[in-house]
Amino acid sequence: MPKINFKKTKIEKNESIAGALFVSPMLIGVSIIVLLPMLATFVLSFADWKFVQGIDQLNWVGFQNFNNLLEDPIFIKSLINNGIFVLTVPLTMAFSIFLAIVIDKHVYMKDYFKVAFFMPYISSVVAIATVWRVLFHPSSGPINQTLMSLGIENPPTWISDPNFALISIMIIHIWISTGFNLIVYIAGLQSIPKELYEAAEIDGANAWYKFKNITLPLISPTSFFLLITGVIATFKVFDLIAVLTAGGPLNSTTMLVWHLYETAFINLEVGYASAIAVILFLFVFSITIFQWLAQKKWVNY
Repeated sequence: MPKINFKKTKIEKNESIAGALFVSPMLIGVSIIVLLPMLATFVLSFADWKFVQGIDQLNWVGFQNFNNLLEDPIFIKSLINNGIFVLTVPLTMAFSIFLAIVIDKHVYMKDYFKVAFFMPYISSVVAIATVWRVLFHPSSGPINQTLMSLGIENPPTWISDPNFALISIMIIHIWISTGFNLIVYIAGLQSIPKELYEAAEIDGANAWYKFKNITLPLISPTSFFLLITGVIATFKVFDLIAVLTAGGPLNSTTMLVWHLYETAFINLEVGYASAIAVILFLFVFSITIFQWLAQKKWVNY
C-alpha cells in the first residue's frame, strides 16, 4: 500500500488558503459592486418603489412593470433608436478595415496615422461632444457653412432636428470607434502570412480575390471580436446623449440606457427602471449568445 505524503498535502492546503486570501479582496469587491446590485435589480424589477420612500413602502407588483413597458411609447421609441444605432457597428467595421488595409500596405509613417485615428477613442467624450456641437451648429458651424457654399440653401440643423439628431450621434460614435477598430484590424492583418498573398499573385489573383479569399477569412476572429464588443457598446451609449441632446429633440435620441437613467434618477421610479435594466440585460445577453452560435459558420480559427 503506497504511503500518503501528508507533508505534500499540507503544503498544497496552505497554498490553496494563501491563494484564496489573495483573491478574496477582488471577489469581495466584485460581489459588492457587481453581483449584489445585479441581484437587487432583478428583485426590484418586480416591485413598485421610489428612492425617496422607505423600504417599508416597497410594493410588490409582479410582472406589472414589464407589462407597463409594452405600453410605454418612450420605451418603444428607445428600442427602435437602439436598433437603428446598432447599424453603426457594421459601418464602423467596414470603414475601419478599409483604412487598416490602406495604412498597412500603402502608407508611410504608419505609427502617426495609428495615433491620429486612435486619439478620439481615448479622448474625453465631453471634449469630443463640445467640438462636434460647434461643427454641427445650424448657422455658423463648419459643416453647414461648407454645405451652403456648395449650393445647399437649407442644410440640416443636425442635433436640433428630430430627423437628423440620431444620425448626428451615429456619425460621432463612428468617428470615435473607428480608431479602436483600426488598431485591432491592423494587428489582425499583420498576423496573416505574406506567403499566402505571394502564392495568390503567382496564380494571377487580383486584389479583390485576395481580399475575399485570404484577408476576410483570416481576420474573421478579429471581426467577430469587434462585432460583439461593438454591439454591446451601442447598448451602453449614454455620455454623448447626456452632453449633446439629453434624449431630445422629441425623444429622437432616447435610447435604453438614457431612458433607464431618466426613470431611475430623475423620476426616481426604481422598480420601473429595474425592469428596463432587466430588458437591457436580456437583449445584450441574447445577442451575444446568438453571435457565439453563429460564429461557427463564418469564423475561421
